[in-house]
Amino acid sequence: MTGPMTARRAVLWDIGGPIDTEVAAEAMIDTVLQDVASRHLGRAVSAADYAAANEAAVAQFAPNAYQAILWMLLGPAAPAAWPEVVAALPARRFELRPGIADLLHDLHAAGIALGLAANQPAAVHADLQAAGLLALFTAQGVSGTIGYRKPDPRLFLQACDALAVPPGAVVMVGDRIDNDIAPARGLGMATIRFRTGRHRRQRPRSWLETPQAEVEDVPSLRAALWPMLQIS
Repeated sequence: MTGPMTARRAVLWDIGGPIDTEVAAEAMIDTVLQDVASRHLGRAVSAADYAAANEAAVAQFAPNAYQAILWMLLGPAAPAAWPEVVAALPARRFELRPGIADLLHDLHAAGIALGLAANQPAAVHADLQAAGLLALFTAQGVSGTIGYRKPDPRLFLQACDALAVPPGAVVMVGDRIDNDIAPARGLGMATIRFRTGRHRRQRPRSWLETPQAEVEDVPSLRAALWPMLQIS
């Protein structure tokens, strides 16, 4: 952790990563991208070449990592190949992170306001409802319902308005430096980075994009949140 902690009373949540692990979904997307790229190249994309394209997309803060990976593998042929990727993408699946439901329920019971700040389709509401979590969130807007996508600060500000709290009273929990940590810090929020998934090795471009805490599991997330929120 870096810097002094200020008491907060609300938490905004990215969904993909901290709440939805996306492990199986991301693996299937990687398979689709490799298959499509291999067909267009006329040879198999090696694991090393694919890993290098993935790491470059993440390091470059690509808004759409999948498109960036395809571009790095195929170059000018990527735009023609992209519709094939879209057509082959698997159906949505929700992979609830073990332990995260208990943490969300405990925060809600402690009087902490919860909100969503996620680039997700409106269908994610049904996923959260099925998991018994949707009602815990006072701010339920996601990119698919409000029209803004992170890192657009308006997505964060709309969530703050729905919670009736200023950004300085908020902790943002997300897995990406570019979409979560940097814009939230720019608004004065405290930030916790959940290091997981495709962007787990993403690095900030300067100290202005570093989170107050980095965690890799739910127990360490709880340990980081409680002092920020002054929960006994």
